[in-house]
Amino acid sequence: MDPIPLPAMSTSPSGADAFGSEAPMKVLVYSDDADTRAQVRMAIGRRPAADLPQVEYVEVATQPAVVARLDAGDIDVAVVDGEAQPAGGLGVCRQAKDEVYDCPPFVAIIARRDDGWLATWSRADAVVSQPLDPMALAQAVADLMRRRRESRLPVR
Repeated sequence: MDPIPLPAMSTSPSGADAFGSEAPMKVLVYSDDADTRAQVRMAIGRRPAADLPQVEYVEVATQPAVVARLDAGDIDVAVVDGEAQPAGGLGVCRQAKDEVYDCPPFVAIIARRDDGWLATWSRADAVVSQPLDPMALAQAVADLMRRRRESRLPVR
């Protein structure tokens, strides 16, 4: 008896393979504080919504590392800590929005509600405040992952 041929494992433009599963989406998490990065990972989880692929985290603690990862072009969503030192996440977000072609959407974490105007200035796509509400952060990231999945430019 001949073996049953399996579908080819080629990837479609949507990122789905022949079996319908999607490649993980990369979420960059920027903070100089390892505890904040861990809180973000815990809040988002492995998959922020059932209709989305799993998340692959890229943790960075410095502004040059953020720039290098964004320049690589493989980040789908970025989560930045507005209180990071010495380069705050809001300034990093503003710089990325000005300089990165096909810039991924950003979630800014602010420490005070009064910093909302800074988040607007930074052009962050979503804002959550400290203390982190896991549901609010997961929802914000899920919304931006959906948007990125639909709007990302094809890789050549």
